[in-house]
Amino acid sequence: MSLVAAFVPIWILTAVGYAACRWGLLGEAAASVLGRFVFHLAMPAALFLALSRMPLSGFAGRSLLAFAVSTVAVVGFGWAGASRLFGRGPGERPIWGMAAGYVNSANLGIPIATQVLGDVSFLAVVVLLQVLVVAPVILVALDRHSDPVGRIRVRRIASLPVRNPVILASLLGVACSAAGLRLPSAAAAPLTLLAGAAVPAALVALGASLHRTAPSRAEPAEPAEPAGAAELTAVSALKLVAQPVVAYAAGLALHLSAPQLLAVVVCAGLPTAQNTFIFAQEYGVGEAVANRAVVVTTTLSLATLAVAATLLG
Repeated sequence: MSLVAAFVPIWILTAVGYAACRWGLLGEAAASVLGRFVFHLAMPAALFLALSRMPLSGFAGRSLLAFAVSTVAVVGFGWAGASRLFGRGPGERPIWGMAAGYVNSANLGIPIATQVLGDVSFLAVVVLLQVLVVAPVILVALDRHSDPVGRIRVRRIASLPVRNPVILASLLGVACSAAGLRLPSAAAAPLTLLAGAAVPAALVALGASLHRTAPSRAEPAEPAEPAGAAELTAVSALKLVAQPVVAYAAGLALHLSAPQLLAVVVCAGLPTAQNTFIFAQEYGVGEAVANRAVVVTTTLSLATLAVAATLLG
């Protein structure tokens, strides 16, 4: 019951964000503003502090391998299945695979890891795996599809760590850990305060975004590339059921301890990352699938994660 109780603050703050947005207390731009605050300031501070204090031995190991296996298996299956099962074109397949297996390790991952796992150490490693390995693969595929002659914009992909504050803060944290550097209290204290805002602000932003993306009768019907019920069910099942199950099986095969297995399964069960829709929007492919996958998996994930945490706790 203690693990289920850990989700209560998450549900409450998410509901607060939804209600505040519904009642107009924060304004129409609340979700966007709070999201930018978390993404550009609070989240980088939290990840930097976690990674800078983690020994280098914590950046690799069987837990990361188990999570990587689940990511590769589900992203790969979604990538291939998008074409064979639903007739999606070459440009949409990477987005479909990303929707199935690229977890929301930042906005929702931080509060989940804090409440359920007790710290964000393993989550920070997951962030690095996704942004330094998985995201470039997705971007390479999207670049090849978007370019008339199939060229890859190497400069754009190589500059991703510098342009993304989450990646940059993570890399700086790893560098500090490798060099054995510790921030002076004058610098660590404000970062700690800023990092403390990441969890509540992210959850309020999540609730606000769920209200903003909730279906409305006044909204026009979605234009091109509609995501049918069967397709949405498939991508949600891959994300919220298949990936945690594969992670669990891989963890058992690698003889992970109970806490390690819990961390791997919980992180694998996180919903589709919002970056999926951002990538789809940037390249103009698979936007309908990406948007609905983010909304549906985010809405359902808290319940499925609570069940997983209870069974493994």
